[in-house]
Amino acid sequence: MAVDELQAIIQRCQILEEADFKGEDFNLFQVAGQKCLEDGYAAQLLEVVQNEKNKVIIKNMGWNLISPLVRCIFMYKQEDDKREHCLRILDQLAQLCNPKELLLGLLEQIEQISGEQVCQTVMLLLQPLQTVLLKLQNKKAYSLGLSLAMIMNQLTPLPVPYTKQQIQEDKLGLCQCCNAVVDFAKPFVNEVVKNMEKSSEYNDMELKEELIKFCMKSLKYPLLTAQLEQLEGIEEHPFQHFATEIIDILWNIRELIPLVFVPHKGKSPPWENQEFADIERKNSADSLACLSYLMFVQHFGVECFPMVFSPSYLLLCNMTHIEVLLKRTEESVLSKGLDLFESCLLRMEDNSLLHHYLEFRVFINVPQDLVKIMTLCPIEHMRKKSLNILQLFIDKFCTEGKYTLFRCLLKTSNHAGVEGYIIKNTKDQIHLALTKEYDNVWFTGHHLISLLDLVLSLPEGAETDLLQNSDRIMASLNLLRYLVIKDCESDNQTGVWTTLGKIEQNFLKPLRVGLNMSKAHYEAEIKNKKENRKEAHSSNPVCSVTVSGEKMPAMTTGMQLQVLHSALFTFDLIESVLARVEELIEVKTKAVMDENS
Repeated sequence: MAVDELQAIIQRCQILEEADFKGEDFNLFQVAGQKCLEDGYAAQLLEVVQNEKNKVIIKNMGWNLISPLVRCIFMYKQEDDKREHCLRILDQLAQLCNPKELLLGLLEQIEQISGEQVCQTVMLLLQPLQTVLLKLQNKKAYSLGLSLAMIMNQLTPLPVPYTKQQIQEDKLGLCQCCNAVVDFAKPFVNEVVKNMEKSSEYNDMELKEELIKFCMKSLKYPLLTAQLEQLEGIEEHPFQHFATEIIDILWNIRELIPLVFVPHKGKSPPWENQEFADIERKNSADSLACLSYLMFVQHFGVECFPMVFSPSYLLLCNMTHIEVLLKRTEESVLSKGLDLFESCLLRMEDNSLLHHYLEFRVFINVPQDLVKIMTLCPIEHMRKKSLNILQLFIDKFCTEGKYTLFRCLLKTSNHAGVEGYIIKNTKDQIHLALTKEYDNVWFTGHHLISLLDLVLSLPEGAETDLLQNSDRIMASLNLLRYLVIKDCESDNQTGVWTTLGKIEQNFLKPLRVGLNMSKAHYEAEIKNKKENRKEAHSSNPVCSVTVSGEKMPAMTTGMQLQVLHSALFTFDLIESVLARVEELIEVKTKAVMDENS
């Protein structure tokens, strides 16, 4: 039987010196030990392992039992005595085996697992792995780094629970496992802290660097995609607890503030392969962005934060992180970027952000990213929030900053709705300039005329697609109507009367021609549809139509007519405002001529 075979091998090895153990002895011990476990003789195997006479044998050969032990532990039920015996054997092996060999055996077991057993296996082996690492004298930092990297690599493919129900169920055990890994790392954190306390010039950076790498990986996964808001019904949010622990580690090893304010501290050694270097740089950027979110939005570690930085400096420090987050498409990451941006802006007073900040490329990139979210994101509340944050961003700039930002967004947004929104903001700034007592050189005079050249124009003249650009055109006409009413020709504060000829040539006349062509086209299309309605109904009642350059879904003739009439209504609306503007210009011009005559 299996126990007799094992005893025979043990008796033979007991009389041998450690140096005389052969490969055959290792193989026989492994096979016999595995057979004992599989046949249910875990208690007898435990006696063998605990026997003081077998200490040398277990030290050299025991690590071979790790794989069958793990299999049997998961095979037995929680309350089974055999499972308890297996766990005690595992604990004894951690105490008795050669640390280097057992380390390799444990890591090999972690590397081989996949799927639903990943978290269970990792949590099972964390305690023996910690025991082994603490016993190592040489290469402790390297071995810890290898262990943490392998654990995180195994966890990373697992989906991160996001909803309240998913977090409560923790189906794969990820929430529990992440917090267990932090506990596993704590003795090594304490070791670094003690060494730093002993000497102000702590030179052994290897262990510290491995802990930083672990924290950086944890920030990217699972924290970057995790739900970190407080959820009703969950007293202790597992990911909030995990985030707090990661922040505490960074603070205790004196790396939290340097990572937040000196991003290059988190960079890895240079790679010869550029592709690997780019991946590492991206991973580091994601981690640092998540760290900023934790500190400035969730306020983890806020008690460690020095309250000496101005709101504009904090915004500057975070803009790169905001850009990283806003370029992602996952809702969980994108929302973190919006929250971080909003949090930084809310710290600032309106009109306090100097225009010089727009010299930083990131201050141009981020609003452009906001525009993409506003126009392309399929999630409605994210689109609305992006619009609100863009307005908040605009409000924080000084007058010159607003002017510069408007010019930039008008040139780069390529979206009529966004351009219409910026033109409305321009109108609001002109109104402030005309009603306030102090001079505003940016939204009056020659600066405004330069901006109006961008606003009061049609991209392709009379051939511009008026339907697609209707939001921009209506906003431009409303602005021009406001200028003509509010700014008398005798005052001409805005300069609009000086440049009226140019506006008529580049905007009003092409718009009138474009409207006439567009209305004629759509009226002819409607007439054609009505005439062919009976024929179309009898042969093929469903067909497609192209509006504003985009092919519409298949629709009936009646539906097509409804769309065409809607387009005509838009043209009528534009035409009515255009007629009012032309009328106002004519009345004001005539009044001035009458005064001069």
